[in-house]
Amino acid sequence: MKPILNPFAPEHRALLGEVLRFAVVGITAVALQYGVYALMLLVVNAFIANTIGYGVSFLFNFLASTRYTFKVKGSARKGVGFALCHVVNYGLQQLILHTAIALGMAPTLAPLPMFAITVPLNFVLVRLVLKR
Repeated sequence: MKPILNPFAPEHRALLGEVLRFAVVGITAVALQYGVYALMLLVVNAFIANTIGYGVSFLFNFLASTRYTFKVKGSARKGVGFALCHVVNYGLQQLILHTAIALGMAPTLAPLPMFAITVPLNFVLVRLVLKR
């Protein structure tokens, strides 16, 4: 059976590098978003806290994704595409967060399934936009 992603194959090296850099940026962005969320949760509801955390994480994520993860030059077009990807991502995050809390999950833990679903989807969407 042939492996799906062979790290030694030249055609797969660039993608593997992107995935690893995305992991570094993604973990940092998620930690940043969750940290802001947890702090804001002390004074506002979960949905406002998530919105504020998402905004902070979004700014970091755009700069890190263009300059480090995908190594592309930022442009207005890429910025708009990136923002549209994140509108989809944000909407999905709010839906999952609402559902998790409605099902009885503690607001401090509700972002866990949210991140598990939205982070991989965000990689695919952002990669499509920034690599065009």
